[in-house]
Amino acid sequence: MAEVLLFHHAQGLTSGVRDFADTLRAAGHTVHVPDLFDGHTFEDIESGLAYADEVGFPTVLGRGQATVDTLPDGLVYAGFSLGVLPAQMLAQTRPGAKGALFFHSCVPTSEFDSPWPQGVPVQIHGMDADPFFAGEGDIDAARALVKEATGAELFVYPGEEHLFADSGLPSYDPAAAQLLTERTLAFLAAIR
Repeated sequence: MAEVLLFHHAQGLTSGVRDFADTLRAAGHTVHVPDLFDGHTFEDIESGLAYADEVGFPTVLGRGQATVDTLPDGLVYAGFSLGVLPAQMLAQTRPGAKGALFFHSCVPTSEFDSPWPQGVPVQIHGMDADPFFAGEGDIDAARALVKEATGAELFVYPGEEHLFADSGLPSYDPAAAQLLTERTLAFLAAIR
């Protein structure tokens, strides 16, 4: 079974993120879900991004780094949207990553001054008309990562919702979220 470090999105550590972590736990995986926002949750993405901007994105990334310092090597790093930033940073720069799962976001590997590590599989999930994922270049970064990395997969779902896998938000898409979850569980089952 895999050990996963899962980072929440810009609306904070919502019930939907917790439920997703519980689904992975029910399949036998160990899942750590740190709160990068010190207990704050937000009604919309814009408010959460404003909070992250106020606190400072380096601080948010630093909180992710502080969490991993207490955990063993050999983790799968996962993140929802904003949470992809610390997940991708750690997968690329911390030795021993077993895999990575990026939901609703991806950034160019050049952001972290390090190529994608050899032998680290990654899955990226997003919607084809999501204004953030498709409209702000994340899908292009994801396609580039798939070309760069061995064992990389990009799954694009029809729709325009950004946080479609968070069951506690109005953007939740049950069919797409179910498929994302099935693919995630298959990915984790293959981790050695």
